[in-house]
Amino acid sequence: MSRTSKPKAVTLNDVADASGVSHQTVSRVINNSPQVADATRERVLAVVAELGYRPNPAARQPVTGTSKTVGIISFGTDYYGPAQMVGSVERALKGRGYGFVFASIGSLSLHDIRGALRDLERHRVVGLILITPLLTVKLAEVQAMCQNLPFVMIDVCKGAKLPSILFDQAYGSEEATRHLLDLGHRDICEISGPLAWSGALERHQAWLRTLQQAGVTPGPSFEGDWTAESGYRAAQNLRHPFTALVVGNDQMALGALAALRERNLRVPEDVSVIGFDDVPEARFYNPPLSTVRQDFGALGKQSAAYIVDLIEVRAGATEQVLLAPELVVRSSTARAKA
Repeated sequence: MSRTSKPKAVTLNDVADASGVSHQTVSRVINNSPQVADATRERVLAVVAELGYRPNPAARQPVTGTSKTVGIISFGTDYYGPAQMVGSVERALKGRGYGFVFASIGSLSLHDIRGALRDLERHRVVGLILITPLLTVKLAEVQAMCQNLPFVMIDVCKGAKLPSILFDQAYGSEEATRHLLDLGHRDICEISGPLAWSGALERHQAWLRTLQQAGVTPGPSFEGDWTAESGYRAAQNLRHPFTALVVGNDQMALGALAALRERNLRVPEDVSVIGFDDVPEARFYNPPLSTVRQDFGALGKQSAAYIVDLIEVRAGATEQVLLAPELVVRSSTARAKA
């Protein structure tokens, strides 16, 4: 006797694929969320009717009700800055009563971002925070990928017309460079971060611009990779006479200090050195490092407040929030010799 197979039930993912929208968007339509465009809602409902989709009552959870999970997608968490950003965002979300699901990606390709987004949607996230520090990321395509899901981007390029929060890297670099100029230095070199990172490029360009506006010819610049070893190698190779060195982050500055000691150059008597980030160890360097502080705690609080506002109050925001870094002067910088 033959047995008739039971037809396969239509799933929410089937509706999403047929509608050309995300899993989360279909869930919002089914739960009557106001955060869906009318045209999108009509398209999804038409597919629901066509496929005969029936929601599972046991699985339904309104995105505007008890579902309070934000997805975090980040690149570069092996580095100090992105790692601090993720940690500060997580703590701030907890403080506002939201949970989080984290996805670390190995590259900022659209393929990797799309894969992370699909993984997060399985957790029914109601919003996204993306940490995307590379210039290679195509912001318009990422925005289209997020569709109607509220999102905030961190560490994108300055001036991006997207809901985003970032430190004003140019301002921080200007402060560091002006500090050395005010101390009388005119032979100023640089060890930059990797210039494929938006923040590193903005710091480098601000260093050049600040010197040129002061009528000072910039010294040589070497490109590092954020590691102490790259700062060490760059400082070994600096042969042009210089009295001051601007370094793209504190880890590279640590390596540079070691290289300068090996070259019998005293800091700050012979060379003033200033870093960026103000890592917790910076005040224990030898000598204690002048640097530019980024308040990652404030960044986390602002990011959490922004995404919660988009989830609970309004949609379609494009404002970019700039946070100002702070110059921290310690013993590694001093007045230039007459």
